[in-house]
Amino acid sequence: MRAAIESWLTRRWYGDAAPGLGLRALAGIHRLLALTQKSTAAERIPVPVLVVGNFTAGGTGKTPLVIALASYLSTRGFRPGIVTRGHGRRAASPMRVSDSTPAESCGDEPKLMFERTRLPVLVDRDRAAAARAAVAAGCDLVIADDGLQHRRLARDVEIEVVDGERGYGNGLLIPAGPLREAPRVCDFRVVNGDAPNAGDWSMHLRLRDAKSLQDPQQLKALSQLASSPVHAVAGIGNPARFFKALRGAGLEIIEHGFEDHHPYSIQDFSGMTGPILMTEKDAVKCTGLGLEDAWAVPADAELGPGFFEAVEAKLRQRHAQA
Repeated sequence: MRAAIESWLTRRWYGDAAPGLGLRALAGIHRLLALTQKSTAAERIPVPVLVVGNFTAGGTGKTPLVIALASYLSTRGFRPGIVTRGHGRRAASPMRVSDSTPAESCGDEPKLMFERTRLPVLVDRDRAAAARAAVAAGCDLVIADDGLQHRRLARDVEIEVVDGERGYGNGLLIPAGPLREAPRVCDFRVVNGDAPNAGDWSMHLRLRDAKSLQDPQQLKALSQLASSPVHAVAGIGNPARFFKALRGAGLEIIEHGFEDHHPYSIQDFSGMTGPILMTEKDAVKCTGLGLEDAWAVPADAELGPGFFEAVEAKLRQRHAQA
């Protein structure tokens, strides 16, 4: 049912079907609520805050960018902590992600960010509270994942991530369109794809060697999987992007798209024989299912020369002025 609703909305947001009056009326209510939130007082914490987010619903590539930023800044003398809401998680209480934290408790994206960075990842609906917890844990920089709309946390630098193919869709607010709020100017605008405008930064996701779910030390080049069709599984905001990337790597794939943050069970893989490739975000929820010949395909965010240095410079400058 949820997948059918998402497909129905996608046609109206990005396709050739126009949203009806009912969706437009609900979008008007959304606009009023967003205006109310803008008046919320922002709390400033005693360390720099970098926010990465987007103005549209659904995936744009924020998680790989957060991982890349955290990794880079940790090499520049910072002790970053990542704060995030943890969409799709079952537990409601605030938590810090650890090796023993199940993905269903903290959320698939927080689990992935912890595994990739080994940095403190704090999960809380209240990002200001999570930021305070990060500072208490010894962090001297907070990176807020998907935090553009969370105005209770003051920030020094904002980065917007845009899907290069979908853009802002029909330009309408949820549920008539994909926009969470009307786009506004941020310090950096990163386009997942080729940047069409001067001043924007292009980001491309480079697929790495596949990693076995049963033995993470076992790697396999994607070219080794090109001799026969493989099953491709994606439960992300835009599964088509993953499928397109696999085809770009020379693979013939059988697509299995699921809704974002899908809670996998072994039944979801019934009838899949041969290699199964999935995103890392899916893999953190599937490692305990006992799947044979299943592989996670990591994706690294690659940006234009000077991007990370420019973010660092802006971050230091803004925090010094605060």
